[in-house]
Amino acid sequence: MKKTKFFNAEKRNWVLIDAKDKVLGRLSTRIAKILQGKNKPTYSPNFLCGDKVVVVNVKYLRFTGKKLDEKVYDKYTRYHNGRKEITLKRLAEKNPSKILYLAVKGMLPRNKLGAQMLKSLKIYPQGEYSQTAQNPQKLEV
Repeated sequence: MKKTKFFNAEKRNWVLIDAKDKVLGRLSTRIAKILQGKNKPTYSPNFLCGDKVVVVNVKYLRFTGKKLDEKVYDKYTRYHNGRKEITLKRLAEKNPSKILYLAVKGMLPRNKLGAQMLKSLKIYPQGEYSQTAQNPQKLEV
């Protein structure tokens, strides 16, 4: 009888990713895998084993195709006719870090563990970040 080994203690490192001239979808899948810990040999789906991620230069992300004009983000208030729409182009001008946040959020599990993983993601639109004391290691994506 095979026994699956589950690990319950893992050292979580800090990872620095530069998003300048990176495609949104490819970058967000890589970040989601790092947050879940699927890039480690000690991956276990029932606890936090992923690294903490700091992403800088999100303002300079690339988008393929006609997504800037055609992609629409919806938000619902709880009022009648409370649907709000915003295009990707307008959201990139208003809050560029929210684009990557929403992309990674959609790729993580929808439970309490996924919410904890999302808290391990720090996104900055420019090159400055406040996690210098943690000495994040640079990761080429």
